[in-house]
Amino acid sequence: MSLLLRSVAGLAVLAFLVNKCRSKQVQPEKEEFDFIIVGGGTAGCVLAARLSERADVRVLLIEAGQSGKALSDSTTPAAFPRLFRSPHDYNLYTVPQQHAHNKKKFWPRARLLGGCSSINALMHVVYSSLFFILTSPRAHYGAPSDYDECAAIVGDDSWSWKSFETYFRKFENYTSDQRFPLVDASLRGSRGPVTVGYNSYIWRAGSLFVKASINAGVPFSPDFNTSNGTLGTNKVLTYIDSRGQRVSSEAAYLTPEVLARPNLKVVTHARVTRIVFDSSSGTPRAVAVEFANGKQQTSRLAKALKEVIVCGGAVHSPHILMLSGVGPADVLTKHNIPVVADSPGVGANLSDHPCFHLRLKDKLGVSHSFMEPYDAISAVKLFKALSQYMIFGTGPLTCNAGEAVAFFRTDDQTLFPPSDYNNDIEDTTSAPNAPDIEVIILPVPIENHSFTLEAGLHGYTLATTVLRKVILPQRASGAFSSSLQTPGTIPSLIQSRSFFPRLIPLPQRALSYLATRHDLDALVRGVRGAYKIAHTAPMTDITDVGCKHPLLDHHFDKLSDKELGEIIRDRVETLYHPFGSCAMGKVDDPRAVLDAQLRVRGTLGLRVCDASVYPKLVSGHTTGPVLAAAEKLADIIKAEYPASL
Repeated sequence: MSLLLRSVAGLAVLAFLVNKCRSKQVQPEKEEFDFIIVGGGTAGCVLAARLSERADVRVLLIEAGQSGKALSDSTTPAAFPRLFRSPHDYNLYTVPQQHAHNKKKFWPRARLLGGCSSINALMHVVYSSLFFILTSPRAHYGAPSDYDECAAIVGDDSWSWKSFETYFRKFENYTSDQRFPLVDASLRGSRGPVTVGYNSYIWRAGSLFVKASINAGVPFSPDFNTSNGTLGTNKVLTYIDSRGQRVSSEAAYLTPEVLARPNLKVVTHARVTRIVFDSSSGTPRAVAVEFANGKQQTSRLAKALKEVIVCGGAVHSPHILMLSGVGPADVLTKHNIPVVADSPGVGANLSDHPCFHLRLKDKLGVSHSFMEPYDAISAVKLFKALSQYMIFGTGPLTCNAGEAVAFFRTDDQTLFPPSDYNNDIEDTTSAPNAPDIEVIILPVPIENHSFTLEAGLHGYTLATTVLRKVILPQRASGAFSSSLQTPGTIPSLIQSRSFFPRLIPLPQRALSYLATRHDLDALVRGVRGAYKIAHTAPMTDITDVGCKHPLLDHHFDKLSDKELGEIIRDRVETLYHPFGSCAMGKVDDPRAVLDAQLRVRGTLGLRVCDASVYPKLVSGHTTGPVLAAAEKLADIIKAEYPASL
């Protein structure tokens, strides 16, 4: 009976949200708004909610996808149906990567309100009917010195950790957990809209991993997200609430109360085709947004009285700017797009976290292989997990998957003693106490974004990531090529200015995985560290050290660095953190697309706010930095436009 009541209540809430979203799909071609937000992703939802707090301004939020709340299983941390390479994913691939055995790399990007926070950057493993989140909603922000470095590059101390930290605490809503008494709750935010905490299911091997990391030489850290820094090992905070549901930016910020505001309009299933400028007074000003909406893809125009804010993410924000005439002039001219502002940095500086999946055998049989049933026992386990989640909101389906991590440095002489390792890897970190490697333990063996390694194989993965890769210099003139494409398209830079452009203009060089000696050497060293942890007590209680399974990696200790490097080149993948493609910078930097207030240089009334705005990739996960940047920009805009009397 309780299950039935819960299901009925859930359907009622879902119906309300869907109807609310539909009611917001207005016909704005004759309407004017003070602020138009292009993209309802992680940052867009924050800005829509914060700016519409002011009753004297009208806000329009335009999103290409639908509400993530309307997807019945999208709030389940460990399972949701048919999102992978679905209509809710842009399904992008890189061009063949020269230094990764010429393989194309899958780059999932969400087409939903809440963006990648709604599907957690699509970091999941495909099952026959379920999807398992690999890195799920993990709340980690990077090293404090990353933000000090950003402030120095931008020339504005408000982006330093001591100033910017307040915006992380502004969005946080942390509740103390007696299982983690060493977390100082006074250092965390407690009144924000985004739930952060330890509400997820904790896999047994997570605790073993933390203890083994400590025994291998990685120090324990009670909390990665404070001024004390990131180095160390522990469980991680997650964006999962007390009901076991994922907290996306849509769920946190676009609540029913916010959507009911008369000064906020949300248009879904609408693809922005360009931003319209008025250059009659000299400097071009963004005055309107053109978009296609509905099944007929009817072209519509919404006027912006104050500003347009682009929140399309590191892939789509440079795309939208270039289709609107803001980008490298030579590239735009080549493709017959009128130049509004020559901005060589648009699409440049793109970065990402390269990741390698170290796969090992679980000899205890406690992995989550039952998520793809292969016999009667595994089917019963999955049914039990589903029932537990649906009735109580607990159990394995609330698992964050990668709930335990280790952050360390490749020059750590305790983990990598000089007698065994050369200390000759370039230091790309922002400070001596900032990490350059992250290792995440996952309760399934991963291959090529999917849990299809072998049915019934009990194993686990140590996802090893280079946090601060080398970004090769790029010509300010913008030597671009089609680095991202959807399957079946003919490679070219930009298609015509159609309603649904299929190719993304980004620099080939920036997307080149393992193009530098540093990146390969650092990832080899990181995998060595992960292997060491896996073979250190008490992880030896679960690691089958004598396993010789050909699909697993127990033989890595017998390989030279060169041999291991070739395997890494073959299997390197993204950690789904594209970053920096519309970066802030000083006025004398020709590649700086934005100023410190996120205004697009060479234009008026136009800003960008998402993962593209940071000049360097943070040594952590990217949802938190984007939420904080959006909170900061909301305060900047409110200060620039005082409330009407």
